[in-house]
Amino acid sequence: MTNEVIRNIITRRSCKKFKSDSIPREMIDAVVEAGLYAASGMGKQSPIIIVVTDRLMRDKLSKLNAKYDIMKRPDPFYNAPVVIPVLADKSISTYVYDGSLVLANMMLAAHSLGLGSCWIHRAKEVFEDKEGQEILKELGIFREFEGIGNLALGYPEFINSNIPARKENRVFRI
Repeated sequence: MTNEVIRNIITRRSCKKFKSDSIPREMIDAVVEAGLYAASGMGKQSPIIIVVTDRLMRDKLSKLNAKYDIMKRPDPFYNAPVVIPVLADKSISTYVYDGSLVLANMMLAAHSLGLGSCWIHRAKEVFEDKEGQEILKELGIFREFEGIGNLALGYPEFINSNIPARKENRVFRI
C-alpha cells in the first residue's frame, strides 16, 4: 500500500551536485514550513532554522564547514545555492531528535517540490566556532543552541533514481 507521501520517502535521495540556479522564495518557504511542522518532544518546538540565500554568507559557512571536514572538500555544500542550518535549544532534553526531525521534514518537502537536498554535518562544530558564534550574535541569537545539521538545497544537477535494496533482518515483530 503506497501513497504520494510514502513514494516521496522511498524515492528521496541525497543530492551531491547542485545547479547554481536560484530557488524561488515561495519554494524555500514551503520547505521551511514543513520543517516548522516537524514533531518535537512535548511540543516544545525547540529547533530554530536559519535560511541562508546570501552568497557571501553561504560561502562563509561553507568555508567554516570545510575547516571541520575530514574529507577536505572545497565546498561541503556541493554548490547548493541555499543552505539552511538547523540548531536546537540545548536545555530541551529532546533537542537533537527535534532538530533531526526538522531536517527530515525539509528533505522530504524539498523532494516533493522537485528540489534536491542533502544533510550536511558539522553544524555543531561550525556554531561552536568563534566565527559561527559571531554569526549567531549578528542574528540576535544568544541562547544555548547547538547546531544539529545543515540542509543544502537547490535544483539537482541530475536525478538519482537508484533505489538500493534495503538490508535484510532489520525488522523484528513481537
